[in-house]
Amino acid sequence: MFNYGIDVLTVGKALQILNGELKATLTNKALTKIENCHNIVLKTSQKDKAVYGINTGFGPLCDTRISKDKTSELQRKILLSHAVGVGKPIAIDLAKLMLILKVHSLSQGYSGISSTVLNRILWHIENDVIPMVPEQGSVGASGDLCPLAHLFLPLIGEGKVYYKNDLLDTSVVLKKFNLKPINLHPKAGLALINGTQFILSHAVFVVDKLYKCLSHADLIGSLMIEGLMGSQTPFYKELHQTRPYKGNIHVAARMRSFLRDSEIGNSHKNCGKVQDPYSMRCIPQVHGSSRNAWLHLKEVVETELNSVTDNPVIISEDLIISGGSFHGQPLAMPLDYACLAAAELGSISDRRTYLSLGGKYDGTPRLLIKDSGLNSGFMILQYTTAALVSENKGLCFPASADSIPTSLGQEDHVSMGSISGRKALRVLNNLEKILAIEMLCAAQAFDFRKPLHSSKILDKVHQLIRSNIEHTTEDRVFAKDIEKAINILKSNKLLEITSEINHSYSEFDTEFETY
Repeated sequence: MFNYGIDVLTVGKALQILNGELKATLTNKALTKIENCHNIVLKTSQKDKAVYGINTGFGPLCDTRISKDKTSELQRKILLSHAVGVGKPIAIDLAKLMLILKVHSLSQGYSGISSTVLNRILWHIENDVIPMVPEQGSVGASGDLCPLAHLFLPLIGEGKVYYKNDLLDTSVVLKKFNLKPINLHPKAGLALINGTQFILSHAVFVVDKLYKCLSHADLIGSLMIEGLMGSQTPFYKELHQTRPYKGNIHVAARMRSFLRDSEIGNSHKNCGKVQDPYSMRCIPQVHGSSRNAWLHLKEVVETELNSVTDNPVIISEDLIISGGSFHGQPLAMPLDYACLAAAELGSISDRRTYLSLGGKYDGTPRLLIKDSGLNSGFMILQYTTAALVSENKGLCFPASADSIPTSLGQEDHVSMGSISGRKALRVLNNLEKILAIEMLCAAQAFDFRKPLHSSKILDKVHQLIRSNIEHTTEDRVFAKDIEKAINILKSNKLLEITSEINHSYSEFDTEFETY
């Protein structure tokens, strides 16, 4: 059981709540904090002192006083006026996660929201009545104003929601459940749309997906090293103790564990080859650097998950602070870093794929097929990885490096973090395809090492691949193989093999293997 506003939320727990694997609730302890803060807002709204967003307009209209009898209408209008999103709807899971993350943030007891509003949001989560949120429109500064406005339009009977796989007008679904729209109290609308939950929900997905890609990259890289008779010495512990980056040490330890006790590796220990190309030799340095970027993002996301990100923040009846806790910069920059980290994993993966096609390694034919000439073999698969790598390069320009003033200059520096999050997920989706193609080439190269065995892990990994995709002896529609390979990665079955056999890699397991 997870207690909103009380317990510490992690990426893993957030995903468990989203997937129905962990129940979340509002306890009496949280409700007491929530209602105490809400009462402060109600009292403040009846006073003569101007307090931003409670009895004033918003943004550049902060100097406009709102009469006491209009404070509730003000909150409704902020949802209506800020719902200006365009583009495709975000994934339903992303929108649902936004709701979950917003409940936890509001339940900290510093936002002045009422339990009535929170309970209606929980109703949406528990009944899978998920608002439709357009993907474009947030500049990631005064929070994700635009997408959050769309997210909470259904509270006032507006907007559209997904219900049982249909996209319906909110009014239709409320009628099915015999519910009416709720009236927003002072500050409610502002508390709902101020915050970073659009950026944060993307960041949660990035942490999860990048972790899986990092894990697959090490494993597939090991398979390729065996297929191309690569050396294991670049992964020796003694080497990485002389340049002790956490990510490098952890990746090198993983590579050693995947290659340990391999007949293939032992068969060429005393060969005359001095060193391998960088794409094999420098896996710890490149994959490790991407892991360090992932770790930074994970740590930032865990802080943001348990933060109050709306404005103003209500510390006490005498201290209501209008600050900048909604600004998305703390997330935007690490997301851009993670985007680059994912792109680099794809870049080095493509180089290994290219390397496997040259026919330069004993027993490995050119283009990974014996009868080349009549057959093109795996030649064109690398065209696809090259195209995906190039596309990723174009997506790596940091969104957080840009800022366009908004709100008549009141919001004169913005993070563009929403774009950082969306770009990072696009790059990761491309990376998954790049790794799937490398896996196909690595498995094909691995076949030519028979009858020698590899390690227990890599033999099992290869068996799983071959149980889904046959060895290639002549040209066929490789797009079908690529799709099967992508599905293998999405299933996480390869990662299950490694976790069954290896329970520990390095002294940094807690940092790199949990979230």
